[in-house]
Amino acid sequence: MKVNTELCVDLKTKLQNEVLMKAGKDYLGILRKDIPSEDIDYEECHYTFIETIPPAAEKRNPRVFDGTYITLTRRDDGTLRPNFKPMKVDDGFSIEGYARGVADELRRALSGLIEKK
Repeated sequence: MKVNTELCVDLKTKLQNEVLMKAGKDYLGILRKDIPSEDIDYEECHYTFIETIPPAAEKRNPRVFDGTYITLTRRDDGTLRPNFKPMKVDDGFSIEGYARGVADELRRALSGLIEKK
């Protein structure tokens, strides 16, 4: 990194959400050294800072199915990934009932997402 300090400059800011810059706050944007023109007499260097707003973060693995027992997410490469939700084992828990519920949800989720051949 090359460090330099510009002294005695005029800085014009174009901010998205604020009128004036706040002390200690970092801003993302473009800093440009303006080209002198005949209309404006620049005795000193003049800069323009234009704040940019970063694009909204895209959800990495969006849920395509959200059931009682499982969720199904789609990865960036298009593959589907089943994920088990926490299993609550209490009085009346049935292994067969749980396995049947998971299988039914998986069948229901996949039937809406995968074409039959």
